[in-house]
Amino acid sequence: MLEIKNLSKTYTNHEALCEINLNLKSGEFFSLLGPSGCGKTTLLRILAGFETASSGEILWKGKSILEVSPQERPFNMVFQRHALFPHLSVGENVGFGLRMKKVSQVEIQKKTKEMLNLVKLSGFENRKPSTLSGGQSQRVALARALINEPEILLLDEPLSALDLQLREHMQTELRRIQRQLGITFIYVTHDQEEALSLSDRVAVMSGGILQQVNDPYKLYSEPQTPFTARFVGSHCSILGKVMAFNAAERRLEFKTEDGQNWQGRWSSSDEPKLGDEVEAFIRPENWQITSLAETSLNQISVKLFHSIFRGAYWELQVEASENIFFKIHRAREAAMEFKVGDKFNLSCRAEHLLVYGRES
Repeated sequence: MLEIKNLSKTYTNHEALCEINLNLKSGEFFSLLGPSGCGKTTLLRILAGFETASSGEILWKGKSILEVSPQERPFNMVFQRHALFPHLSVGENVGFGLRMKKVSQVEIQKKTKEMLNLVKLSGFENRKPSTLSGGQSQRVALARALINEPEILLLDEPLSALDLQLREHMQTELRRIQRQLGITFIYVTHDQEEALSLSDRVAVMSGGILQQVNDPYKLYSEPQTPFTARFVGSHCSILGKVMAFNAAERRLEFKTEDGQNWQGRWSSSDEPKLGDEVEAFIRPENWQITSLAETSLNQISVKLFHSIFRGAYWELQVEASENIFFKIHRAREAAMEFKVGDKFNLSCRAEHLLVYGRES
C-alpha cells in the first residue's frame, strides 16, 4: 500500500535519513522507535509532505506522491502538541477540516458527533479547549484528524506529555480506535514499552539508519543488531574474544578478560573469526541464581549492590567485578532472601545469550 524506497534526507551538517526502505500494510499499527535525533520524526514529516526528501521515493498504491501537496495526500497527522484552536469550541475544532473543504453544515454536525462518540467525548461539543484535561485535548485532536477519513494517520509522539496512568489509558484507546476504523497508523515514539504494546510491527531507527523491522515479540527476543539488543528492553552486556564457533548450530564460545568462558547464540549475519572481539547481551529475566558448577561455563560470581522494588518484581543490581554491574529480575517473594552485600552465583542458558561482533 505505502512503499518507501531508498529515502534519504541530508541537511547541511548531517544526514538525517539514510536510504530508508519500508513497506507498510493496510490496516496495521506501525511504530517508528528510536532515541531523540534518530530521524523518526523527519521521516514522518516527509510522509506528511511537510519536509522534502533529498533522494528516494514514496509510492502510494504504486504512484509517487513526492510532488503531491500535504493537503492532497490521503494522510492526516496528530502532533505531540495537539494545538487546538482556543477560540473555537470542541465541536468546531473537530469539524474544522470539513469546513475548509466546504462540506455542508448538516454533514459537519453529523460527522462531528460520530467522531466525538468514537473518542468517548459525546456531549463535549460546546466545551472550550481550556476546560479540557490533557487526555481529553488529545482525543479532540485525534477526532479532528480522523474526521477527514485519512487512509493513514501519522502520530508524532502524541502521548509523551501525559502522565503515566493517562498515557496507558490513551494507549488502549488508540488501539481500540485503530482496530475499530481499520486504518493504518504510523506512530512515532522513543518509548520502547509503548511501541511493543501498541504495534503490529516496529521499525527501530538509529542515526538515520533503519536497524530492524519486526513484530514486537521477535524484536525483543531476536534482535538483529547490537543497537536493537541494547535499545529494546533492559539488558546486561558481556565483552570477550572468540574462542570457537559452530556454524551449523550458530553457537559461539568466547572468553572474557578475567578468563571466564561463555557460550551463546551467534546473532550477526556474518561469521566470526578466532580472536574477534564480541559483545553478548542477556535479558535480566534470563539470569538464574545457581551454585557454581565445576565447568563454570556461562556462570559468574556476583555481589548484591542494590535492590529496587518494581512492583511486579524486584530488580537486583549486582557487581560482577570492579565497575561491572548486571541487573537481574526476581519474583517478589524470591528476592526477599537477599541483602545488600550478599554473594551468589549467576548462570544463563546459551540460547539466551545473544552474541554480536563488537561495534567500533
